[in-house]
Amino acid sequence: MILVVEDEVPMRRFLCSALTSHGFRVTEAGTLAQAERAATAARPAAILLDLGLPDGDGLTLLRTLREWSTAPVIVLSARDREDDKVLALDAGADDYLTKPFGTSELLARIRVALRHARGQATADDPMLAIGPIAIDQARHVVTVDGTEVHLTPIEFRLLALLARHTGKVLTHRQLLNEVWGPGNAHQTHYLRVHMAALRRKLETDPARPRWLTTEAGIGYRLKDE
Repeated sequence: MILVVEDEVPMRRFLCSALTSHGFRVTEAGTLAQAERAATAARPAAILLDLGLPDGDGLTLLRTLREWSTAPVIVLSARDREDDKVLALDAGADDYLTKPFGTSELLARIRVALRHARGQATADDPMLAIGPIAIDQARHVVTVDGTEVHLTPIEFRLLALLARHTGKVLTHRQLLNEVWGPGNAHQTHYLRVHMAALRRKLETDPARPRWLTTEAGIGYRLKDE
């Protein structure tokens, strides 16, 4: 079940039609209040959330959901400023699509979010595998296509964190807080240096990364397809 939260009726109809034609069951809401009731009653597998709702900001719903639900939330919004995207992702969104967008891209993002939710890795999982990259968390060993690569402790923590959230954008603040600690939330140059090092060690073409991708001005994502 996918919950579509969108106040514009034509857009809501388009989204529901696109989802049902691809085999998804759908429930819908046009206001913050309706969305809260629907999320509680339907317990959706994923939520498509517009931020500009008539009775409140979608970020309010997002923060409320994150108090009790781990369902992936994909924000669909006309707000295209980096600050808006960062706010949504920091509030707990799993992804952010700026309107207008294509149906194929939306469906791909939903598939990734659902796959991530079904097989979400945790800090206790001994092995993580994404494409050719395998991470042995217990032994702190990383291999690419079966060949071991040496990572520094910081590089390993950064990669393992991204791997535990495969497919999800992690903001600069989230990565810095988790890997370096809360006092380093604005030291984005740390991330640039270590991500460049990781790409040199893990990517076939570091200048055109296949797995460790940049969300400009927002953060990084470890892709799984």
